[in-house]
Amino acid sequence: MSLPAVGQKAPDFSALNQDGKTLSLADFKGKKLVLYFYPKDDTPGCTAEACNLRDHHQRFLNDGYAILGVSPDDVKKHKKFIEKYELPFDLLADTEQAVANDYGVWVEKSMYGRTYMGVARTTFIIDADGLIASVIEKVDTKNHTEQIL
Repeated sequence: MSLPAVGQKAPDFSALNQDGKTLSLADFKGKKLVLYFYPKDDTPGCTAEACNLRDHHQRFLNDGYAILGVSPDDVKKHKKFIEKYELPFDLLADTEQAVANDYGVWVEKSMYGRTYMGVARTTFIIDADGLIASVIEKVDTKNHTEQIL
């Protein structure tokens, strides 16, 4: 599946957050949403990205944004990651890669000559009407807020 394009309706999703509560796109109706996909909790790049968003969280709130991270990690790993780095936003456990597939970010990757399936680090900005306003494919993990705002 390909990435949803700017101007398209954002694919609906439903998944458990770090507290085991189901969140869906409908929960953010009327709000702007930063929906960011990342490969794995507590790895250097993913931690840098999450902490950059954490450090600028108030700016996002002031601009009317909610932030939601998505990775294939489970609820328990997300809970530990949030507690360790004091992340002020929810993380979705996409253990079956359903959300990643719907957004076209579950892709074949390669490392050291080995191919495998994984998440392509990508951020979608969804407007208050549920439309894709922007897609960031080349994420700068240490300066991600500047790419978004």
